[in-house]
Amino acid sequence: MHQLVFATNNAHKLEEVMAKIKGDIQLLSLNDINCHDGIAETGTTFSENASIKSHYIYNKYHLNCFGDDSGLEIDALGGQPGVYSARYAGGHGNHAANNKKVLLELVNTDNRKARFKTVISLLWNGREHFFEGTVEGTIRRELSGTAGFGYDPIFQPDGYDITFAEMTLAEKNSISHRARAVEKLLVFLNSTSA
Repeated sequence: MHQLVFATNNAHKLEEVMAKIKGDIQLLSLNDINCHDGIAETGTTFSENASIKSHYIYNKYHLNCFGDDSGLEIDALGGQPGVYSARYAGGHGNHAANNKKVLLELVNTDNRKARFKTVISLLWNGREHFFEGTVEGTIRRELSGTAGFGYDPIFQPDGYDITFAEMTLAEKNSISHRARAVEKLLVFLNSTSA
């Protein structure tokens, strides 16, 4: 069985990825390897931020690992909040404030088209590989649902009449941006020998 460090301590991300891999890989969090360092996300793209995380862990612990960066891109806002999704309203991870800011910025806008994007940077035996997942959708005019995290209560994926926050974890994991990137990661890992 492959052992792989996921360069995060975000419990929501860990839960989503653990559910997706279903025991194919022994997934370790930063906490599991006793890493409590703050890894600064100073990149200007999802790929750069994901790469910063994976390189930090690989260089310090010499373990196969991956980092990810995800965000919401809204067409009417020129692709914002993008890489600044977690801190769009100021403080890091203030989901309520971030959602409120987006809804206010789009209040007079009919173009609600948006997408969630995830980029994974995998460092496997010293070589970097990237995997990307996206899901297209629209921004609702109000919050709906209590599951998930981040922008889930205002994001309605194409083909559905409910938001991510109204879906079960299994439903979201069947179509989400992170799930699609993780599926590509798993295909790669299953094609390599430990």
